[in-house]
Amino acid sequence: MRPYYPAPNLLNVSPHSSALPVGIFDSGLGGLSVLRAVRKLLPDERLVYVADSRYAPYGQRDDDFIADRTLAIGQWLMAQGAKALVVACNTATAQSIEFVRERLPIPLVGVEPGIKPAALRSKTRVAGLLATQVTLRSARFQALLERHSADLRVLCQPGHGLVEAVERCDVDSPALIALLHGYLQPMLDAGADTLVLGCTHYPFLDTAIRSIVGEQMTLIDTSVAIAKQLERVLTRDGLRAPATGDAPAPARFCSTNDGTHLHMLAAALLGIDAQVESVRIPSRRTLELEANAA
Repeated sequence: MRPYYPAPNLLNVSPHSSALPVGIFDSGLGGLSVLRAVRKLLPDERLVYVADSRYAPYGQRDDDFIADRTLAIGQWLMAQGAKALVVACNTATAQSIEFVRERLPIPLVGVEPGIKPAALRSKTRVAGLLATQVTLRSARFQALLERHSADLRVLCQPGHGLVEAVERCDVDSPALIALLHGYLQPMLDAGADTLVLGCTHYPFLDTAIRSIVGEQMTLIDTSVAIAKQLERVLTRDGLRAPATGDAPAPARFCSTNDGTHLHMLAAALLGIDAQVESVRIPSRRTLELEANAA
């Protein structure tokens, strides 16, 4: 792994300065749902978003690969001056956040499926959960389920193909609707009145999901809770950017791929005409892949 050096324009800024940006990272484009919530709640914070689209989706990767990439991208964001890191990926949080938290000196905020709010809201005591296979099999998720499900029956459904659909900016095609219908109809048949969106990509499928479930299910999107947790962490550590009352601070968008889909989704779903930087963030496992391909 190559060494990381601070960006030149940040060399004279204290590593604990409130003026530094917050790093937000996802395996691909799903973390834009978290970025949207953060921009709304914390408009004065500068943000650096990294989509590891070259290696998405993480749901098909092994645990070591996920931890390796999460650490490498966290290090890269620190080199860009990040004062805190939001791991805006359920899969990366489930498999690697504790590993990475032990190795980075900045505060980390992760995401996890909203089992607790589902348990509080469900009247039928049946909830559906869409998540990646890696998230569902993780010890962190199993502990979450045991801690909060109690008398709640949770119908866990791996969302095979959904991340890939969002990554190619498909949020409403007939094929996508058919795929979602196959996942959601059994939940409706079982009496589920709540649906947990257990991946940050899935909020962008809200309209497609609503076309199937209507008002029969309450959708649980944890992006707002993540933004609130970031607010608490920044306030606790004295890292909140000073309020200006101006328009939201500019965000920097980076992709380990060519950035075309990141630009398209940011424009379509966030109304941001983002200039996307294509960045290379090597790590032990990706260097191995490159060596084997040579």
